[in-house]
Amino acid sequence: MAEHGTVFLMYHELALPNRALCHREPGYTRYVVLASDFRGHIERLADEGWRGTNVTEALHSFDGKTVCITFDDGCETDLLAAAPILKEFGFGATFYITCGFLGQPGYMSEAQVRNLAALGFEIGCHSRTHSYLTDVDDTQLRDETAGAKDRLEQIARLSVEHFSCPGGRWNGHVIEAVKAAQFRTMATSRTGMNFASTDPFTLTRISVLSGTSVAVLLRECRGQGLLGTRLKEKTRETARRVLGNSTYDSLRNLILGREEDSGSHRS
Repeated sequence: MAEHGTVFLMYHELALPNRALCHREPGYTRYVVLASDFRGHIERLADEGWRGTNVTEALHSFDGKTVCITFDDGCETDLLAAAPILKEFGFGATFYITCGFLGQPGYMSEAQVRNLAALGFEIGCHSRTHSYLTDVDDTQLRDETAGAKDRLEQIARLSVEHFSCPGGRWNGHVIEAVKAAQFRTMATSRTGMNFASTDPFTLTRISVLSGTSVAVLLRECRGQGLLGTRLKEKTRETARRVLGNSTYDSLRNLILGREEDSGSHRS
């Protein structure tokens, strides 16, 4: 009998009419999903009989019909747009918060993080400053993991047990720091499905990009069509290792900007 897996979806900011985005560079906006599209995703998943959960629950639900909903960064639309839609359809989610972003334009305040938790949503940690953890020294790495966990627990007034890596940058040294900070799991940005046998400190997720259709999302939740994405991902990982994060990001934004100008999008 085939082992059932669970997909972890990764969302970021949701776009609302007449509301400015947190950032405008192409490398950021490609991850911005219209709030109306997000509603379409969640509504269709619910109609198809899927159960939406947070990370804690997903690790106990490998039944082939569960999807884990996650959000990175801590944008204000987590509370203003995502939370009401998720509550409407009875879905749970984990919101990974970057502590240092709180209170900045477009991001939640500390009080709003507490409001999100009071609604029953799980609060996770997405570091203190959103630095690439593979680029920092040991002192900053502790601050981005253990320090951020302590700060977020003070803000949210509850235990924070799950961590996600900024920019998907991680290695063995990062894993050890996350474990030392006493997180229970670490989510990456590597594409794939998670199984009962998956290492909880290398959880995979699927990035939901701007313009992702319901049909594409449903295929991904079933684990279909992920191989092509994974192959492209390996190419990008190799480029990052060769070029370094800073040069890679500059070239990526340049390429994405040209694609945006030419009207390229994902269907």
